[in-house]
Amino acid sequence: MEPLFNQISDALLITLNKDEHLKLSFSGENSQFIRINNHKVRQTGLVQERNLSLNLIRNSRTCSGAITLTGYLEIDLLYAQSELERLRSEVDQLPEDPFIALPINLGSSHSVTPSDLLDKEKVIPALMPALQGLDVTGIWASGIIARGTANSAGQKHWFETGSYSLDCSFVTPEHKMVKGTFAGSSWDQVGYEKFIEDSRKKLEIMNRKPVKLKPGNYRAWFAPSSVGDFLGMFSWYGLSEGTIRQGKSAFLKMHNDGAKLSEKFSISEDFTSGIVPRFNTEGEVASEKLELIKNGHLINTLVSTRTANEYGIESNFADPNGEYIRMPVMSEGDLDEENVLKELGTGLYLSNLWYLNWSDNTGGRITGMTRYACFWVENGEIVAPIESMRFDDTLYNFFGDELEAVGSKAELLPTVDTYFERQLGGTICPGILVKSFSLTL
Repeated sequence: MEPLFNQISDALLITLNKDEHLKLSFSGENSQFIRINNHKVRQTGLVQERNLSLNLIRNSRTCSGAITLTGYLEIDLLYAQSELERLRSEVDQLPEDPFIALPINLGSSHSVTPSDLLDKEKVIPALMPALQGLDVTGIWASGIIARGTANSAGQKHWFETGSYSLDCSFVTPEHKMVKGTFAGSSWDQVGYEKFIEDSRKKLEIMNRKPVKLKPGNYRAWFAPSSVGDFLGMFSWYGLSEGTIRQGKSAFLKMHNDGAKLSEKFSISEDFTSGIVPRFNTEGEVASEKLELIKNGHLINTLVSTRTANEYGIESNFADPNGEYIRMPVMSEGDLDEENVLKELGTGLYLSNLWYLNWSDNTGGRITGMTRYACFWVENGEIVAPIESMRFDDTLYNFFGDELEAVGSKAELLPTVDTYFERQLGGTICPGILVKSFSLTL
């Protein structure tokens, strides 16, 4: 993939006129997909995909386009040149953009992370024996993912990594489910079999008669996967400087009024894991680690160059497509995982949440549903699953006043989205214990 991108980008950049600027962005993958249903392989296939985005700037105007590449240089170069000519024919018809971000050159980078993936023909023999006797539905995805950028200022970046994931649900005869994801960059057969065995144990509990809870406030433990669901909302009208300036962020109270979360809560955008590139789609390179909230205090927001130009502030090179947290990492606490049930005592054990949305965006209030392996606990023992409930509570409570303890072990929750293409990254976070959480319906 890299030679193809280099050859096309070099060929396009040398054709530019003196008054033209060009930004190029590449995404590609060589992936294997397997769809499993009821412990049977229903579909399998290989995907090779390469996409090239072009952003032409001329006379303070900008025009963008994208093409899908075939992998054959001669054909792809013709497509790319044709797309560039189309942008040239349209760019002067557009209005001037006062906040345009011109290409810069702050140095190039090259990162290829080694991985140890299963050979394609060995995947099914490795996965299926451990699933015997289980009704499992899910998707296996594995292979190489690449990202690249180049621009007319002479800057070029390349990032490539290999990863796998099995994202699946284990189903009881009554259609109750336990959801799980096993993922990484180096295959671990022992770890995979332990993951399946742990899921079997949860599934056995799901067979018990569920407890129907009344609306009210409950003591609760949120497993890392459910904490990750909450943190995902931080990238949606959350820690973006643009949305704060527009008055529609959940963190307005912290930014404008000095509100605080619990001193036990800290979150950063942290690229030190190396599983996502530091450069954004514009080719701008963010710092290795940016503290966002530290010990409950808002320290930084995510600022793209476009937002910086609009408001006359300094950019920290957030991605311009939403100023989202590209690699959120929440700090660990001191609650040992083995003591979670004991410390919880009586209350909720929430493994997964679903259908999250803002019910009061500027108030930081989130609504959603409990789902998949959510249990009622009494005296430190799991009693039974709970019937699905709607919740509605504010992050200023469960990450603020009601936060009692943070787990001592953070987990990597990989991004397994495959809309248009496989996505990179994920969330690293521990679980949390809260004194009170509101179930509403």
